[in-house]
Amino acid sequence: MEKLRLRSETAMKALRTLEEIVDEPYSTIVRDASIKRFEYSFDIFWKVIKDYLRIKEGIECASPKSCFREAFKVGILSEEETVKVLEMTDDRNLSTHTYDEETIEEIYQQVRDYWELMDNICKRIESSKNH
Repeated sequence: MEKLRLRSETAMKALRTLEEIVDEPYSTIVRDASIKRFEYSFDIFWKVIKDYLRIKEGIECASPKSCFREAFKVGILSEEETVKVLEMTDDRNLSTHTYDEETIEEIYQQVRDYWELMDNICKRIESSKNH
């Protein structure tokens, strides 16, 4: 339980850094910082879900997509949220491995929605783990 609590706290801190930048006026520096903050926020976000599934549900999963599918099966994520987090996973992988300006711009346009999605899900997990 302690690991899940610490992981959740770290995720919320990471998400706060993402929240700080999503409303900044556009520049390539803001775009690039937003993408970087999105990447590390995503990484801790999926690990919160992984830990939650292992600790609360007894489910082991090894990758973001497998964890998101399991989270849907146990009712942590809605069908719509599952579709979005799977798309977000693809964008996270693209942002890490692409240097195509157009692709980065497209991902940047999604960062605010991704932040809101991750924030809502983390808050839900935080409140549910106390019950």
